Amino acid sequence: MPQEINVKPTEAAESVQGSVAAKDNAVQLINDLQDISFGEIAVVIVATWVAIVLARRVLPFLAERGPNQVRLYLLGAVPIIRLLLMTVAILWIFPIIFNVTFQNFLVIAGGASVAIGFAFKDYVSSLIAGIVAIFERPYRPGDWVEIDDDYGEVQTVGLRAIRLRTASDDIVTVPHVRMWDSNISNSNDGARTLMCVADFYVAPDHDAANLREKLRDVALTSAYLEFDKPVLVMLSEKPWGTHYKVKAYPFDMRDQFAFVSDLTIRGKQAINECSAREVTAHYAVSSDDSG
Repeated sequence: MPQEINVKPTEAAESVQGSVAAKDNAVQLINDLQDISFGEIAVVIVATWVAIVLARRVLPFLAERGPNQVRLYLLGAVPIIRLLLMTVAILWIFPIIFNVTFQNFLVIAGGASVAIGFAFKDYVSSLIAGIVAIFERPYRPGDWVEIDDDYGEVQTVGLRAIRLRTASDDIVTVPHVRMWDSNISNSNDGARTLMCVADFYVAPDHDAANLREKLRDVALTSAYLEFDKPVLVMLSEKPWGTHYKVKAYPFDMRDQFAFVSDLTIRGKQAINECSAREVTAHYAVSSDDSG
């Protein structure tokens, strides 16, 4: 005999209600898609794309044919205009696709806040480090600092980063967040001059006292020397010979590289006059590593 299957009325009603709700959701989705003006969205996207392409081509075209001052402003305006156009397009398309209510706005704002927080966490960290730098003052405009491999004069100190002008006349932007995990070497720390060092590597068979005096005279007769500061000539014995360091201060910090070059050129002449022999840098470094 066939078995009878008993189905409770409540379960049957729930299954019917579930199927009806699914159909209603599907119908609502289709109606929502039909309400979306895809033509308007396409027009906005195409218009934005055309405007961005025109900005990327017309502004550089005008910049190359205008004066230098206007050229920099026009080239710098290209990414700003592109960002503004994309922002306007997104704000235009968003209400077309989504029914923006107060509850939806709160949900979207919450999700956007989390995404923006993750995206800008390094930026916020740099801002906090910039505030700390204002009080601790590890660098200030006019200081010559070295941060990792970047060495140069501090041009500006902003809230997020500092701008260094290197010896190669390059502008390097260093975010303040590097303070947390990098050593900062400040050569002058607010003073108007700094110490420069010229290195010489000499073979051991020479008169060290005579050469030391000659290297000191080289520094004292330099046109770049700050006479109110001491001049030091330091020696250290190495397996390959003697390492001389001439330490002195230039009158102007901006002349530090010319000062070191002057000390190096005339220092090499002094070594030749003492009948001493220089050791090549490759041999000196190799000996230091092995020793």
